[in-house]
Order: sequence, then structure tokens, then C-alpha cells
Amino acid sequence: MIEKWLEEVKQAADPEELGMILVHNGIVRGASKSGKPVRGMKLSYDRKKLDSVLPGFRQRPGVVKVKVWINAGDLKVSDDIMLLLVAGKFRTDVLPVFEELLSVIKREIVTEVEIQ
Repeated sequence: MIEKWLEEVKQAADPEELGMILVHNGIVRGASKSGKPVRGMKLSYDRKKLDSVLPGFRQRPGVVKVKVWINAGDLKVSDDIMLLLVAGKFRTDVLPVFEELLSVIKREIVTEVEIQ
């Protein structure tokens, strides 16, 4: 999916406005932050809230594209949890949007995470 997103962005964006694409691929780890073994996780998120916050990030100066995919349900170790892409003109445009959106998703959009 990431390769497809990259190609879509490169083809659709004005080359004079596209200088950086950042991608995050979160995956289920085999151990928790405390070091305990993990068999998997259950994740749910608020799709409506995600859809409501994305336009604000997409309209930031210097940003040409924002894409998010979240894998809800029962996930096993090494499954993708989330893909996030932010593309824009300069690093100074892209990095803050990327970091803020990732934080908003983890803090406000994801509604349940149950480590198994």
C-alpha cells in the first residue's frame, strides 16, 4: 500500500510543491513497552473523528497530501497497525504536521487498545 501511495502522490502533486514525503508504518511489537511478551492486540478507532480532523491538516501551508489508514480489529504480532503519509514542499512544512497528526491519532482517534 505504501508504494502505491508514494506513486499516487508523486504523479498527482505539482513537482515544484513536492520536496518531501514522510511515511509512518506502525506495527504490532512482540513485546510491550515494559518488556512483557505480546501475542497481539485489539484496536478500534473513531472513523468520523478521523475524517473530521484530516481536512485541517491537509490545508496546512506547504502540505500537498495527507493519507491515513488504521487497521482496526484483532491484530497479531507484526501486523500493520497504521500507515500515515504526509507530503509537502519543505521539511519544515511536513515534519510538524506529521508529528502533530500522529499524536492526535494516538491520543484522540484511537478509542481502544487491548494488548493480548
